[in-house]
Amino acid sequence: MLITDVEVEGYGRVDVRLGGGRVVGIGRRRAGRGDVDGRGGALLVGLHDHHVHLAALAAEAASVRVGPAEAGDRDGLVGALRSGPPGEWVRAVGYHESVAGELDRWVLDDFAPDRPVRVQHRSGALWMWNSAALRAAGLDGGGDGGDGRFWREDERLRGFTPPVRLDLRGVGARAAAYGITGFTNADPHPGQDLPELLSVLPQRLVVMGIGDAPVKFLLDDATLPTPGELAASVAAVRPRPVAVHCVTRVQLLVTLLALEEAGPVAGDRIEHGSVIPAETMPWLARLGVTVVTQPHFPVERGREYATDVDPDDQAHLYRCRSLAEAGIPLAAGTDAPYGRADPWAVMRAAVERSGGEAVDRRAALDLFVGEPQHPSRARRLAVDAVADLCLLHVPLQEALDLMSADVVRATFVGGRRITPTE
Repeated sequence: MLITDVEVEGYGRVDVRLGGGRVVGIGRRRAGRGDVDGRGGALLVGLHDHHVHLAALAAEAASVRVGPAEAGDRDGLVGALRSGPPGEWVRAVGYHESVAGELDRWVLDDFAPDRPVRVQHRSGALWMWNSAALRAAGLDGGGDGGDGRFWREDERLRGFTPPVRLDLRGVGARAAAYGITGFTNADPHPGQDLPELLSVLPQRLVVMGIGDAPVKFLLDDATLPTPGELAASVAAVRPRPVAVHCVTRVQLLVTLLALEEAGPVAGDRIEHGSVIPAETMPWLARLGVTVVTQPHFPVERGREYATDVDPDDQAHLYRCRSLAEAGIPLAAGTDAPYGRADPWAVMRAAVERSGGEAVDRRAALDLFVGEPQHPSRARRLAVDAVADLCLLHVPLQEALDLMSADVVRATFVGGRRITPTE
């Protein structure tokens, strides 16, 4: 394939030839037609979403969103839960207590008594079921079910609910429109069949816990291991890297102590890094562990964080610029469906951050162009590079000024176009 008249960093306006899944030539423009006329738009390496939950994202097509932005308040939540035919299961996602307070089976019974309802918290960690759902699943006897609140029990609950239609093709198509050529799936306990399930996606995949991908460790404060216990678990999977879910101060401290004891390896990651106190940053830098963060969360969830987060932690939320300035390897993921799936929206949020955490526009783009196995190492388009590419309608500087998915014209994986032809 020959892509003509594109802007490539370091080369200016050139023609780019692809072959065998790679970039085989970058040279001056010549007269004549190519397979794709770039019209002076920038040609970049494709974006990689370094932290996403693909099956859950695909299930959104069969779900009702009931977060603060969608449901708004109690009346909006009730209307959403009652919107389908009586008797049919309702799968609601994105809930936060600011909508209608804490939910349990009895509150949900009052909201929607005539159908099985299950509501997932925005964190993805908690499901709340009403009595009709518990009865339909056979979980309402012998004390099983209790108040209808299930913490981190997705695996057990999966067999008790009707199959959910997964719109993976839609996920792939929408991601291609964003310029995404690869995903790192961050589920903590992936089934061995998950790569096959996700194989319908046109993007490249890294599935944590499978093959040579990082092994995911999910920490919760209530069941937190000691640093020695976590270090032993990390040592048991070496030489593979680990990706440790850290959303609280204590989780980060336990993880750093464990990595110190076990010894870090290339590719070790902190997922989220929701709270990173300033005094831990030299430690992170010394260990060389990469932080894969979500800089958009303080922008999207600022109102809720103002009341939910301990005041002592407010200044340390989802650091971005301060991590980079401290020499800590940094990348980003959308955390979709628990965050917006649009990486360009995440970039805008990173640029607009307050409290000294805003990054410049190029640095925001680089959060999503890292190598899949080493997210902080930014890829650049060059001869012999894998032809995972994103063609824009406009030159790079204009794209950075706009910072919108609207600038994406075409996406290629291994030299094959995965967006519709014009």
